[in-house]
Amino acid sequence: MSFSIAGKTAIVTGAANGIGLAIGRHFVEKGVNVMFADMDEKRLIAELGEQAVEGNIRYFAGDLREKLTIANLLSATLDAFDEVDILVNGSRQVVPSDPLDTDDDSVTKLLNQNLMPALRLSQLVAKRMIKQTKEDEEDSPAGSIINLSSIAARRTHPDLMAYSVSTAALDQMTRSLAVALAPKRIRVNSIAIGSVMSASLKSTLKDNREFRTDIENHTPLSRIASPTELTETAQFLASDASGFMTGQIMTLDGGRTLLDPVAAPAH
Repeated sequence: MSFSIAGKTAIVTGAANGIGLAIGRHFVEKGVNVMFADMDEKRLIAELGEQAVEGNIRYFAGDLREKLTIANLLSATLDAFDEVDILVNGSRQVVPSDPLDTDDDSVTKLLNQNLMPALRLSQLVAKRMIKQTKEDEEDSPAGSIINLSSIAARRTHPDLMAYSVSTAALDQMTRSLAVALAPKRIRVNSIAIGSVMSASLKSTLKDNREFRTDIENHTPLSRIASPTELTETAQFLASDASGFMTGQIMTLDGGRTLLDPVAAPAH
């Protein structure tokens, strides 16, 4: 099986910075047509510049919590590249929560941010993947959906209850869609990240050296990974090399989940 993804078309959400941006850029380097999607249009333009209107790069700005925005994202992708073969659900948000505050709505907020857009976009893109499958290619792969999750689904922290709940729900969505879409030859997998310098973690660490030290002390590899260290894992999941793999949660956390669960919060 080949690790090549050249010639395919991908939608990558959360692509204005951090992990989503790194995956999108890596895919472009590997010959993939990429639609970079994010709510932050200014950041998309700043990162992609003039490249965003030519070649194999496009961008789409909008709030993916809105169903119409999701439909418009798919339409824009098809207008630019005619088809879609890969979906990376990389849009995530981390907010602190108080597990004992009855007025705290962070669980609902993060389910609407981290789960529902990924579910709705996966459903819509999967339908397109099925539609574009040729009748004479009944044994060929129809598509790959990759969700960016977190070890917070398994190793939680009281201040991040809402984030833990939303990522746990995302993991179960991955498994459920994997089973539902397997007969259509669409694979669904997740990458559960731990100590990776995502946009949210970078913001958290900006003025908190103590927190960085705490994370490093609870990570066997004693460091925080760069977003680029996830890109080849995403390529593997998007390629035929993982053709017999679906419904799996791949963990990239520097060994964090091997230690006592009472540790630094996971991002």
